[in-house]
Amino acid sequence: MINIKDKTQNESLDLFIALSRASQWVNAHADRDIRKNGLNRTEFGVLELLYHKGPQPLQQIGEKVLMSSGNITYVVDKLEKKQMVRRRASTEDRRLIYAEITDQGTQFVKEVFPAHTAAIEEAVNGLSSEEKQLASVLLKKLGKFAQEHYK
Repeated sequence: MINIKDKTQNESLDLFIALSRASQWVNAHADRDIRKNGLNRTEFGVLELLYHKGPQPLQQIGEKVLMSSGNITYVVDKLEKKQMVRRRASTEDRRLIYAEITDQGTQFVKEVFPAHTAAIEEAVNGLSSEEKQLASVLLKKLGKFAQEHYK
């Protein structure tokens, strides 16, 4: 006879495994699309953030794309060499450095983002529209709970 505690643990582990595998495979689709455009996931994430949200302090980019500040410096350096991003000192506080997307970076995102969106849509087409909406709500709830209870 399975007790309730064992059943709850099994449900939690099953969810964790399913979530991890789903994330792995959806990311594989997204990563393949990003790589064919000459970037990696982090570079694309930074570019996409700057495109959609405007200039960002370097110190805050890491939080938004889930990276350490040391890695952000490296990624911004690489994007600068590709002439897609530039650094700019704040006019109010010279210690504060912003990253901003260049015209070349903006053009790149405009060209590749629709196909990237289509690649992600294809990767998640195993769910109906209603299931996607429900999954989004539930995963946001799960993520928020896990974040609030992280010690």
